[in-house]
Amino acid sequence: MLNKTPKANRLHIGIFGKRNAGKSSLLNALVNQDVAIVSEIAGTTTDPVEKTMEFLPLGPVVFIDTAGVDDEGDLGAMRVEKTQKVLDRTDIAVIICDFRGWDDFEINLFKEFERRKIPVLAVINKTDEGKISPENLEIIKKYVKEPLETSIKSSREIVFRLKRQLVASVPESFINPPSILGDLVPSGSTVVLVIPIDKEAPKGRIILPQVQTLRDILDNGLKALVVRDTELKDALENLKEKPALVVTDSQAFKEVSEIVDKSIPLTSFSMLFARLKGDLKEFFDGAKAVDNLKDGDKILIAESCSHHQIEDDIARVKIPRWLKNKTGKNLEFVYHSSHDFVEDLSGFALVIHCGACMTNRREILSRIMKAKEANVPITNYGIVIAHCIGILDRAIAPFKV
Repeated sequence: MLNKTPKANRLHIGIFGKRNAGKSSLLNALVNQDVAIVSEIAGTTTDPVEKTMEFLPLGPVVFIDTAGVDDEGDLGAMRVEKTQKVLDRTDIAVIICDFRGWDDFEINLFKEFERRKIPVLAVINKTDEGKISPENLEIIKKYVKEPLETSIKSSREIVFRLKRQLVASVPESFINPPSILGDLVPSGSTVVLVIPIDKEAPKGRIILPQVQTLRDILDNGLKALVVRDTELKDALENLKEKPALVVTDSQAFKEVSEIVDKSIPLTSFSMLFARLKGDLKEFFDGAKAVDNLKDGDKILIAESCSHHQIEDDIARVKIPRWLKNKTGKNLEFVYHSSHDFVEDLSGFALVIHCGACMTNRREILSRIMKAKEANVPITNYGIVIAHCIGILDRAIAPFKV
C-alpha cells in the first residue's frame, strides 16, 4: 500500500547560507526536532541533511539543510559542490544570514535562484547578538521584499512567520498538481494499463509510476482495466467498447502496439511521466538526434536513483541494443545514477533520462536546462524506445505535441 507521499512528489525547501549562520538551527526549529547537529564551530554541517514531514498547511515537504557556501579548503570545496547540487532539486530557497547582512556570497546565490526561477525567502538571524544596519538591510531588500529578522535560539515566532511566506511562495504546480492522464481522455471512459510481470517487477508490488497512474485514473472518475501483456488481447476482446487509451510499460511497446488496434490511442508510463516531471516536447525533439548518431558517439544514460541491475537491464542492455539495431552504429554508453548530475556534458551526443519517478520535477527541469546550455539533445527511456521501434508518432499522438 502506498500510504506515504513519495519524496519525489514533495515540495523541496532548501536552506542556504554561510557557515554558522544558523541553517541547522532553522531546520530544527521548522521541524521541531533535532535532526541537524548545531554547534558554534563553523562548518559543522558537511553533507546535505534531509527531513521529510507533513508541514501544515503546505502538506508533504522535504527540508534540506546544506553546508556553508563559504566553506574553505579542499574538503570545504567538496562540501560547497554538494550544496550547489542541491539547487537542482530545490523548489523554494531560504537564504539565512546573521545581523551583518548579505555580501557577494548571498547575492550570487540569489542570482542563481533567480536564473532558475526559484522563489527565495530571506532570514536575518542572531538579532540577539547585534542589529543589522539600515544600509545592509536595504541591500537585502533589493532582492527579497520582506526579510525576516529573528533570533532562532530564543524565538519560536520565526516558524509561523516563515510558514506564512512559504505558503505564499509555493509554485502553482504544488497547489494544483497536473493530472497524469485525466486531461487526455473523456470523463467516464476506460483506460487499459498494461503491466508486464517480468524480472524488473518488484515481487508482490507494482512500480511507483503504475501506482500513481492508477490513482490518477480513480481521481478523475475514469475506469481502469489492469492486465499483463499476455492477457491483453483477450481483455480487449471482452470489452464492450474500445478503451479511450492504452498505457503500457515501454519495454513491451512493440508487442502491445501489435495487439492494440491503431484506432485506439496508445502511449507508455514513461511518456506520461516525461510530461509530468519534465518537458515532453524537449524530450520528443531530443529523440530525433538518434537518427544523426555516428560511430564512436558517447551516449549518457542518466538514472535519478540507484537500483540493483538485472540480467536484461533496460538501461545497460535493452536500450543499447535498440539503439544499435536502429542506427547500426558502434556507440559508447556512459551511465550515471545519482541526484547529482554530470557537470560536463560537452562530450556527449545525446542524453537519455529515466522516467524520473524517484525525483521531483525541479531536478529534471534543471537537467534539461544543463543539456540545452551544453547544446546536447536530451530525451527519455520511453520516447527513445518508441522511436527505435518505429511507433513514436503513434505514442506521442495522445498528447498533441
